[in-house]
Amino acid sequence: MKMQKGLLLLGTVLVSILLTACGSEEKKEASADDKIQVMTTFYPMYEFTKEVVGNKGDVELLIPAGTEPHDFEPSAKDLAKISDSDVFVYNSPELETWTENLTDTIDTDKTKIIQAAKEIELMDGAEHDHEDDHDHDDHDHEHELDPHVWLDPALAIKEVETIRDQLSKKYPDDQATFEKNAASYIDELKALDAEYQTAFKDAKNKTFVTQHAAFGYLAKQYGLTQEAISGVSPDQEPSPSRLSELKHYVDDHQVEVIYFEENASSKVAETLSKETGVKLAVLNPLESLTEKQIKAGENYLSIMRENLTALKQAIH
Repeated sequence: MKMQKGLLLLGTVLVSILLTACGSEEKKEASADDKIQVMTTFYPMYEFTKEVVGNKGDVELLIPAGTEPHDFEPSAKDLAKISDSDVFVYNSPELETWTENLTDTIDTDKTKIIQAAKEIELMDGAEHDHEDDHDHDDHDHEHELDPHVWLDPALAIKEVETIRDQLSKKYPDDQATFEKNAASYIDELKALDAEYQTAFKDAKNKTFVTQHAAFGYLAKQYGLTQEAISGVSPDQEPSPSRLSELKHYVDDHQVEVIYFEENASSKVAETLSKETGVKLAVLNPLESLTEKQIKAGENYLSIMRENLTALKQAIH
């Protein structure tokens, strides 16, 4: 009899443990389900969104670290990831060109699509792409709109505000959290903007030479002049006459630094550097971060400060 009672008690304990385990698993799943699932395209969109969402959601990066977003084309698996998410955040169709037909494949009642640069008037790439080579066959890039708004801290604030407002529309119960989180991050972006303003307001030499025309908005915001080797896309190769023109430009303007990018081919910048005897330095367009940078805890703010330090070599 005692043995039967002991077995019965043991059985009751085991059932209780199993029920508790199942219950905690269900709670865990329910808690995960309560979180907003957000998919973002490339690094700045990921950071801006993550800062606004906070602990209300899980934010993922669609375009892998070290991948050039200008060239990215989503696979069927990538489109499924967007479709499965509650919110999808991208910069603009001028950068993520494949998003133009996204509403044909994505259920927008289920997945909220947020274009972060929606409220920003984009500049024509020709406004800060100085190529004037009439022998060049492809002039299409001269009429491209420049998508690189995130490199201007003041416009980065506008993107954060758009993300905040659109998230609040879809999740009004969480609006107070989004507003609080966004305000905290916007304060950091304002501090960054102030650092750039202070660094360049009294500069005498305000010209800098870059690998591709990614810094037009930043240049406009702080009264600088960007001279780019190639257009708004990094894969646009300059013609020989453009290189010759740049060589004269570097000499005439006593340019001290030519900026290249770690995540793109620096071949042309290196050639120009050798021909002019001007040193090279990194200027990061923040189109993606490497795995190493992410693991080291680098982010938008830290890299924009690294860019500021680098720019001070040419602008002073």
